[in-house]
Amino acid sequence: MSRVRSNIIAALVFVVAVALPVILVLPFTVFDEDGGSSGGGGGPREITPAPAFSGAQLAALPTAGWITNGGSTLNQRYSPLTEVDATNVKDLRGVWMTDLRGSALAAKYSAEGQPIVYEGIIYVPTGADDVFAVDARSGEIIWQYEAKLDQKISTVCCGWLSRGVAIGDGKVYLGRLDGSLVALDQKTGEVAWSTEVGSWKDGYTITAAPLYYDGMVITGVSGGEFSIRGRVQAYDSTNGKLVWRFHTIPGPGEVGHDSWPSSGNAWKHGGAPMWQTPAVDPELGLLYFSTGNASPDLNGNRRAGDNLFAASIVAVDAKTGKYRWHFQQVHHDIWDYDAPSPVVLFDAQVGGRERHGLAEASKTGWLYMLDRKTGEPLLPIPEKPVPQDPQQKTAATQPIPSYPPFVPHTVTDQGYREILQAVTKNAKGGRMPKVVRARRIYTPFNQGVTVITPGPQGGTNWQPVSYNRETQMFYVCAQSGVSGYTRSGRFLPEGEKGRVADLGSVLTLTGFGNQPGYFSAIEAATGRVAWQKRWPESCYSGTVTTAGNIVFVGRNAGRLEAYDARSGDRLWSFQTGAGANTTPTVFEMDGHEYVAFYAGGNSLAASPHGDNLWLFSLDGTLGPAPAPGTGEGGGHAGESPSNPTNEGTGDPDVGEQIYLDNCSTCHGADGRGGNGGPDLTTIPTAKQLQQVIAQITNGGGGMPAFGGTLTDQQIRDVAAYVVQRITHGQ
Repeated sequence: MSRVRSNIIAALVFVVAVALPVILVLPFTVFDEDGGSSGGGGGPREITPAPAFSGAQLAALPTAGWITNGGSTLNQRYSPLTEVDATNVKDLRGVWMTDLRGSALAAKYSAEGQPIVYEGIIYVPTGADDVFAVDARSGEIIWQYEAKLDQKISTVCCGWLSRGVAIGDGKVYLGRLDGSLVALDQKTGEVAWSTEVGSWKDGYTITAAPLYYDGMVITGVSGGEFSIRGRVQAYDSTNGKLVWRFHTIPGPGEVGHDSWPSSGNAWKHGGAPMWQTPAVDPELGLLYFSTGNASPDLNGNRRAGDNLFAASIVAVDAKTGKYRWHFQQVHHDIWDYDAPSPVVLFDAQVGGRERHGLAEASKTGWLYMLDRKTGEPLLPIPEKPVPQDPQQKTAATQPIPSYPPFVPHTVTDQGYREILQAVTKNAKGGRMPKVVRARRIYTPFNQGVTVITPGPQGGTNWQPVSYNRETQMFYVCAQSGVSGYTRSGRFLPEGEKGRVADLGSVLTLTGFGNQPGYFSAIEAATGRVAWQKRWPESCYSGTVTTAGNIVFVGRNAGRLEAYDARSGDRLWSFQTGAGANTTPTVFEMDGHEYVAFYAGGNSLAASPHGDNLWLFSLDGTLGPAPAPGTGEGGGHAGESPSNPTNEGTGDPDVGEQIYLDNCSTCHGADGRGGNGGPDLTTIPTAKQLQQVIAQITNGGGGMPAFGGTLTDQQIRDVAAYVVQRITHGQ
């Protein structure tokens, strides 16, 4: 069955499903060795509901399944399976590949959800918060939950995405982008209960995979750019009622409140979101998570002090949410150096003795390793003086690890030129600000443009890190992001919950996908890099490692790859047909080892989009998919590009939805800047229709080309919307 025919059937099935409320099964698509496709048959298997898992079950190493987002509550993303090893991983082939019914193909979506596996069923969400239950043996879709998100959600910082689901007590739990937490019946996909964690209209969204633990569903909130007060909350898994709440910005009388101004209410909208799934040590009874940026993001003059618990690692009592300890990685952050990658719990020989540690790879380019009982560093992380700016109320010192970073802290000539070009292109009225190169990390910025690395891209951004118990190494995916920071020119409006991102200054990015990538193995004993791969494009996926001396990682151009965990030698590479920006899952079924992987592309990395759920094994017979095109996807990866022209007129009413689907992630729903993308209202060329058409078609300056994914008419429509509704050029 061809992919096109499969999509037509999907559309027909959807129409029938509207009239007949039944669970329907869609045929799936796979590729033969020559790139052809074949379909599966047979009926779907019956789903076995998950029990109310004990703490011991959740902390156990994953074998017959993968029941938490991190493989276990330790978040190690480590499999003890050994059937696939360094000698035979080259023989991995596809068992099947299933299309997830065209979900989340628009450019604004990112596929970052790691599959959960229990009793032969795979559960995976797409960037549209649609959830699929898929038979691991056949690849058939058993049920689909359609989120039907409001397409005008305006408080999205960093792409429309979901990083995963949780299971337990017979349910599948999903944090939605609109700020709600939903429990689905595991057998049918029907909603069992739903509760509002926070409304997107007030700036609250959820992108992290929830955690099921001790009869609770634990989730944080995103929205540090939209004047929220961050929090982590636990809900009763049976009915969705609140059990406990921990505010990541402490209030009066709470530990850390004195790190905020003594007057005013800066703490009430201080940010500190939680981007990822927490970890749990059941023996200590502690739950651990890392936090995001303070608000305003890049301007510290309204929030004097260290601003706890932003850019921090925090431990709380898992049953009550009570504060136990914290470690702040960046004091009074003004560079967007938050900590969106999940924490990892590990045991290793450090300093000649066994230590029970916690690690988190940061945007700063350092791996912070702490004692998970006390929060004290395992290796020296002394406080050191850093450059100062009284206007920014910068911290006098920062915690600087004694071991080297895993990405450079020196701006290259190429990085400097990229920012210079971006600043020149966007200079207002031809007035060119002074552009200077920072000599070190933690350099403050003011009226000119200061070029700094790492930038807000990282280092390590959201990408999960894995830890191998045999090698005692961490496997870290990162990029050498560079950015130009400034506080000059027209300041962004002061933040309003649900309306305006409160950045407090302006930054210039050159993209998340085209930065040099660094894939590193880091020793737990020393913090040093044991081996490292440098790629021309960013390393923008999670990693998973196994006792078979393997580490898996994805590439932006669609390849899922396997490396020797000890030496770093590449052993296997397989084209999945869309940007490979999620995290693989390894499990055992019927006595054999399998790898599940969802390839769907990523909006910030500008990688090609798709909806491809793969299963691999040594007995697989399916070859790679056709290589996808480049840039953002508006349809299935691999489709032929169009050649847009400037002929004809555009309809701004039609162009609005095209803009929301493809442009709002970077430029914001109102065009005034999103995740580092420029404010369109300040760019003279954004008022000129032909210039806008050319930019959309050809891309450039960190923006992907849409000439291969949008039709001629779609480009004219969205260009008309930008000029007539956003920049009012006509």
